[in-house]
Amino acid sequence: MPVVRDLRVLLRLTNFRRLLTVRLLSQSADGVYQVALATYVVFSPENQTSPGAIASAMAVLLLPYSLVGPFAGVLLDRWRRRQVFLYGNLLRAVLACSTAVLILGSAPDWLFYASALCVMAVNRFILAGLSAALPRVVDDERLVMANSLSPTAGTLAATAGGGLAFAVRLAGPDSDAVVVLLGATLYLCAALSSLSMGRELLGPDPELVQPRLIAALTSTAHGLVDGLRHLTERRTAVQALGAMTVLRFCYGGLTVMVLMLCRYAWSDTEAEGLRLLGLAVGASGAGFFAAAVVTPWAVGRLGQYGWMATCAGVAAVLEPVLGLTFAAVPILIAAFVLGFITQGAKITTDTVVQTSIDDAFRGRVFSLYDMLFNVAFVGAAGVTALILPPDGRSAPLVLMIAVLYGLTAAALLHWRRRGVSP
Repeated sequence: MPVVRDLRVLLRLTNFRRLLTVRLLSQSADGVYQVALATYVVFSPENQTSPGAIASAMAVLLLPYSLVGPFAGVLLDRWRRRQVFLYGNLLRAVLACSTAVLILGSAPDWLFYASALCVMAVNRFILAGLSAALPRVVDDERLVMANSLSPTAGTLAATAGGGLAFAVRLAGPDSDAVVVLLGATLYLCAALSSLSMGRELLGPDPELVQPRLIAALTSTAHGLVDGLRHLTERRTAVQALGAMTVLRFCYGGLTVMVLMLCRYAWSDTEAEGLRLLGLAVGASGAGFFAAAVVTPWAVGRLGQYGWMATCAGVAAVLEPVLGLTFAAVPILIAAFVLGFITQGAKITTDTVVQTSIDDAFRGRVFSLYDMLFNVAFVGAAGVTALILPPDGRSAPLVLMIAVLYGLTAAALLHWRRRGVSP
């Protein structure tokens, strides 16, 4: 297989292997920690889980990516990246241990969320640093290959870490703190593995560092404003991002609903609820994978807006048909379908943005895209918290989301007929 052959070539590069090891350990720890946070909020017997609590957890998991991300690069271009991996992962190990102590001590929710928020905020520096350091360990000829394989391997590591956390959580009751400590151990291993690389290996070069931090942060803020101005001049990109934001909002609302159904409606025990949640996550992940396979062919046949409209239209029909049953099997099928639809639309939106935005603005626009993508998900959780009853069964929510899907499909078809879509 070409992927296996490419990976074998890259693994011959010693420093690439070492950087990849840091990525795998760090992202597997992320998977463990995120599942630990989610299961503590949703499935701990001492917690009376509510949609509002889930919305708070999603905000902790996602908003740091959006709000810290654009400015993380400024600091990563001033600090030695090897040291960021070392001290950042050590800090996360300590913070994760403090989260475990808070769980054991039944601390107030705000203190628990503050600890988790700090862990996830540091995470943004680590992930951005891994991407920034890659050209220092791989030559230009293999850089595209490395950019394709490294994040994929990291995602698989995070998934494996999440699976491990689920297994530990199911192995015994009241094991939330144990799962968090497992994540802390992996963070510590990631920190220690970074010591296999020299302090100067990963950059940045001192002569390229902007001398004043305030000037660098200010220029970043101005750059984001310039990127937003450039984006508003590209109608195709604006419309695709608008449609994707609505689809992401719908996916976020349904995610909260499924979490509540797993917790209260479909199971009498914590273990059964966790097992059903794992199945829902797996079904949605399978939909993501299937979308990656099908979307290039579908865009070739239907066009970019045509494929996005098809995704939204299918969701508008199937989401209420499957969702209004509020039964496990139909909604697990819906999880696959909606994972497929959301990822298919995102892949298409990525392509629209990449092809319609000038290269000089592409990084800034994707930073704005990242912020919009995650804020829509968290906003959906907040809105859902106002609508959803404790057991997760809400016909008004299902119908509202179906209408949003339908309106998005209609808008995309309208733009396609007007010839806006390439």
